[in-house]
Amino acid sequence: MIKGLMITPPVIGRIAIGKVVEKNGKRIPEKDDQFTITTQVQGKDGWINHPLDAELRQTSENGKLRVIPIRFLFNDPDLNLRAEYSLFDRRSGRPLCVGNGETCRRSTSQGIQSLPCPSPEGCELAKGGACKPYGRLNVQIGEDDQLGTFIFRTTGFNSIRSLTARLNYYKAVSGNFLSCLPLALRIRGKSTAMSFHAAIFYVDITTREGMSLEEAIDQARTLDRQRRESGYDQAALDQAAVQGFSNGAFEDSEEEITEIIEEYFPMLTESPEVTVSPPSHQKPGLKAKLDRKSMEMEESTPQ
Repeated sequence: MIKGLMITPPVIGRIAIGKVVEKNGKRIPEKDDQFTITTQVQGKDGWINHPLDAELRQTSENGKLRVIPIRFLFNDPDLNLRAEYSLFDRRSGRPLCVGNGETCRRSTSQGIQSLPCPSPEGCELAKGGACKPYGRLNVQIGEDDQLGTFIFRTTGFNSIRSLTARLNYYKAVSGNFLSCLPLALRIRGKSTAMSFHAAIFYVDITTREGMSLEEAIDQARTLDRQRRESGYDQAALDQAAVQGFSNGAFEDSEEEITEIIEEYFPMLTESPEVTVSPPSHQKPGLKAKLDRKSMEMEESTPQ
């Protein structure tokens, strides 16, 4: 295994809400109220849709894909969803700092260092909204590739909070059979004062259509028994993922950064370069607090 290279779950496609469009000579994210499942190949009009996208739309209401049947690859919620504060260099697009509100891994002139993470409100590097919560969720769709996943990326607080809670709850209530549960990725809408009562959309996890939680757990236990009888070792798979994630400092590869910045961190393409300086321990001011509140509206942009 190459040291310093984070080994992530195999990705065979993407799940997005919205897309990047060109307006007045600029490429900007455009919101949507439905999922789009794409391949990892781009054409002249953007990402090419995956065959599963058309297949699932045939059974969806009004042709809008708002529910996707899924399973998870791992029993550990933190392996399926990685969420942290992320700061990308505005000039190179490379990851500069990744933290969880307590500690961070920061790229400095002395190499990768572990430092305190005061969260965006109290960090000098995060001025201007450059540091945002950033989540990556890997899910399985269909049965064609039992180790392949589709990745959903989001910078929305509502999606990250909901996904984190659901993953941990489903693991607990099922008795640690999260990877065997038949679940669904679902778009939900809500309005808040910060959104001026306009609808904003976020992603949630539920049981599949017409299935109770008890039925889902019963199916999960049956699938787990069948897997164990065939020699499938879920614990070893989770451990292999832990080792892979710990092998590197940053998850996203350099070849992916351009597209990620354009779609999820569009402000970086129009802002001045970030410079590294020692972390500040000053209390956040009014502007910082308002900036954080405004992040609640992030779900109205593609995630």
